[in-house]
Amino acid sequence: MTNSMSRRDALTAGAAAAIGAYVVSSASEAQTSTSSRAQVGEETKSLDTLYQDALTEGGDLIVYAGGDIPTQQDAAKNAFLAQFPKMKLAMIVDYSKFHDVRVDNQFATNTLVPDVVQLQTLQNFPRWNQQSRLLHYKPAGFSKIYEKFKDPQGAWMAIGVLAFSYMYDVAAVGDNAPKTPKDLANPEWSSKIASTYPNDDDAALYLYKLYAEAYGWEWIAKLAAQNLQFARGSNTPGVAVNSHQKVIGLAGSGSLITPSTAPTKWAVADGHPFLGWGQRAAILKGAKHIAAAKLYMNWQLSTARQQASYNGWSVRTDVTPAGGLKPIWQYPNAHVDGFATFMADRAEAERWRQTFSLYFGEVKGEPSPGWLGLHPGH
Repeated sequence: MTNSMSRRDALTAGAAAAIGAYVVSSASEAQTSTSSRAQVGEETKSLDTLYQDALTEGGDLIVYAGGDIPTQQDAAKNAFLAQFPKMKLAMIVDYSKFHDVRVDNQFATNTLVPDVVQLQTLQNFPRWNQQSRLLHYKPAGFSKIYEKFKDPQGAWMAIGVLAFSYMYDVAAVGDNAPKTPKDLANPEWSSKIASTYPNDDDAALYLYKLYAEAYGWEWIAKLAAQNLQFARGSNTPGVAVNSHQKVIGLAGSGSLITPSTAPTKWAVADGHPFLGWGQRAAILKGAKHIAAAKLYMNWQLSTARQQASYNGWSVRTDVTPAGGLKPIWQYPNAHVDGFATFMADRAEAERWRQTFSLYFGEVKGEPSPGWLGLHPGH
């Protein structure tokens, strides 16, 4: 006990001295950094000019994208290459929770691979910014991005809106479609629901948290007794419903603007929780293909690209959502701000994760993107 206290006293004294020295030595650096950030202006070059800059650089681009299966970003990749056919784009898809620590390890080992990261793990972007890991850059249209979907100095920004809720097979439910998520605990849906593991995916975790807070733990217990089919990957509920393995999918993405004749309906009930967020992206300092990264960010945030969003929502305030939708941040039951706050508190997230493990069991199965290792795309 005596030795422990003595060592703590010594460490405290040393830390105090180090902090004092740091404050003095870094004051001018902080002032310089603030001045430098203030000088970042919005991009004025056209996409054609940025394309030529990227080709002059070599035409290569590597993006680490959060997702569930290797082909999940193929639509974006193909659209980018259709517009910029001489580019060479490697779009590496993995769970965001693997990509973020992968990038951390690459920084630590001086082996950085990606130029751009676009991830669901929102908490990493402010942290990386504090560590000076992100290039401060404002693509054209940056001023039109919803205020809470961007860092004011351009360190990171959301490039697209994603949303999680429940879905169902229209033909299978007939006239008895679940009107709200609360209905999913009704006995008639026993053994008919597929769900993303809430203790594996943070967005699913937060959605289940919202359900627990709205409906209570007794409801969670009833849901747990429904013999849900859990799988890794937020794409799996949709796969299960679309292939008629299950009638209902829970904690998966979708769109409210699909045609009324679509066989699967993704549902949001007024006054009941669902989840929406802006998928954040950033250019990494030390990236090998900065010009290509700038082209990509400008393309993703362009009006044309935002208007082509599959779910109708945009991160820009000057793009009217399709299908009569409101901007995602105008839906209080989407909990846009709450998700960002939740993601920043990792201890709280872990408590919820382990609590749901008690109800639903441990996560089982291989990760749906496969095991990509330390340096995919290298």
